[in-house]
Amino acid sequence: MTEVMRTVEITAFGPAENLRLGERPIPQPGSGELVIRVSASGVNRPDVLQRLGHYPPPPGASDLAGLEVAGVVVRGDTAAMAQAGLAVGDRVCALVAGGGYADHCVAPVAQCLPVPKGLSDIEAASLPENYFTVWSNVFDRGQLKAGETLLVQGGSSGIGVAAIQLGKALGATVLATAGSDEKCAACVRLGAVQAINYKTQDFVAEAQRFTGGRGVDVILDMVAGDYVAREVQCLAEDGRLVIIAVQGGVKAECNAGLVLRKRLTITGSTLRVRPVAFKAAIARSLREQVWPLLESGAVKPVIHSTFAAAEAAQAHALMESNRHIGKIILTW
Repeated sequence: MTEVMRTVEITAFGPAENLRLGERPIPQPGSGELVIRVSASGVNRPDVLQRLGHYPPPPGASDLAGLEVAGVVVRGDTAAMAQAGLAVGDRVCALVAGGGYADHCVAPVAQCLPVPKGLSDIEAASLPENYFTVWSNVFDRGQLKAGETLLVQGGSSGIGVAAIQLGKALGATVLATAGSDEKCAACVRLGAVQAINYKTQDFVAEAQRFTGGRGVDVILDMVAGDYVAREVQCLAEDGRLVIIAVQGGVKAECNAGLVLRKRLTITGSTLRVRPVAFKAAIARSLREQVWPLLESGAVKPVIHSTFAAAEAAQAHALMESNRHIGKIILTW
């Protein structure tokens, strides 16, 4: 390894133009960790929030943005790697709590997964943040089962395209919302049976109409705010609302009587601050149940755009524009 790595630095909190290329010493792996020579890094909305100063990294994490990478293992804790079936030279993708915007990255061995057969590093870098999040929230917390109905808010986002495909592949009926007819069409191509343009249609009325008034079983919500009251209306009895972001605001009101009468569960989570052991359990589930779907082509990465690392500001500008469908990736 070279002694110095290239990085994308947040030079000051503020606009995308504050992202600049920099250099740092390559980090050294600790116990249970390895170092990846990164070829591709995923761009996610939390990266934008961190750049704006609204989402600080957890204690002990790198101050660099970036929550997912793909590349080649170059060194690490040999015992931990052997136990995980990994070795120097293996192609892996990894979920990290920070530090992904660099051409080398330290990752917990337990949060690394082999690049699925047939996928490029760019495609692999699009997987960890979204698939860890979707599995943890839709299937673990939301307990979505085959035969149930899932409503995905923001179906054209990175998380949305993963949730639609996984829901369908595992036997659920999937509805999705999106902000344009083009995005709605993309959601249908990915497996949603109906896509609702939230700018021109009422998702509550459409969900009720589709289900014959029964309502949906699980909602994956990235909006919160005034969406919560409407989501309570369109959940079925024993329905589950899982909130993973608050793009519509942190304050919400709802009809508590409906929550009681329909026996609803309203829950939520964040992933970045959770311990390695928690994320390792998700990684094992993904390896067992989702990686075969990726390798068979039943579920596919959706890449909207790639940018050279030096163009990170343009990548963030695209993310903030909401014009993308699927993932945005930095390459090194």
